[in-house]
Amino acid sequence: MSEQGTNRTKWLHVRLKPEEYIKINKLYSTSTCRKLSDYARKILLEKPVTTTYRNQSLDDLMAETIKLRNELNSIGNNFNQAVKRLHTLQQIPEFRHWILAYELDKKLLLNKVDEIKNNIQKIAEKWLQ
Repeated sequence: MSEQGTNRTKWLHVRLKPEEYIKINKLYSTSTCRKLSDYARKILLEKPVTTTYRNQSLDDLMAETIKLRNELNSIGNNFNQAVKRLHTLQQIPEFRHWILAYELDKKLLLNKVDEIKNNIQKIAEKWLQ
């Protein structure tokens, strides 16, 4: 912000009502300014303020990706528990039970991976339209 190379030495104090502060802070949060003082300075000096906007398709993508990540984390935790259980097995019957449970978890994992692939494909098709 130091276009002339001088430091800012003067202060400007402004008192606001709570609702005024909320309104200004809301406008500031949509801008690309890093500090509220930068935003206020631009407004007061009538300089252009760059504002950001929300991309709805990107928001939808992020929501789906977060759901998928949570699903994968749950499945990963189940596999970690299964492997820990495998290391503690002492007898063959326990091992057989573990194999059956493993097969069910494997089918669940493969179904979720297919679901992820399908969702990514849908998002890609929508994005490219």
